[in-house]
Order: sequence, then structure tokens, then C-alpha cells
Amino acid sequence: MKYTIEYTDTYGGEANYGWVKRESFEVEGAVSDNIMVRKLKRMINLSGVNCKREDLGEMIKLTPQGSNTVAFITWES
Repeated sequence: MKYTIEYTDTYGGEANYGWVKRESFEVEGAVSDNIMVRKLKRMINLSGVNCKREDLGEMIKLTPQGSNTVAFITWES
């Protein structure tokens, strides 16, 4: 399964894409959501940062506290 994260700035609380950082990785078999989120947060230097997490069905939205940024995690089987 391939996981991708897009990390970008916000404007007025919405994703702005004035700049964006994209990272991805692939794994064989199933991985828990918590493990996947921790790995992707590490890839964009958000380890240890508290984030509001929203499961939007086909993606997970992470909103870091105290920052005008947002991250979207998607996956493909």
C-alpha cells in the first residue's frame, strides 16, 4: 500500500498551497493508522507536535497546534 502526505500552509483556515511538501512511502501488507501517521509526521518534521486528527474517509487531515499549516494523508492499495 502506498501512503502520501501533503503538508502545506493555510490562509483563513483553509489549505493555501503557497508552498507544499510531499512525501510518500510504500509498505507490504496492512499497517495500523497510528503507525502510519507517526511515520509520516516524522518525514515532515512534525514528530512530537500535537495535531488535531480528522478521519475524512479517503484521507486523514492533521492540523498542527499553534501553526498555520495542515497535512493531508492519502493511501492507495
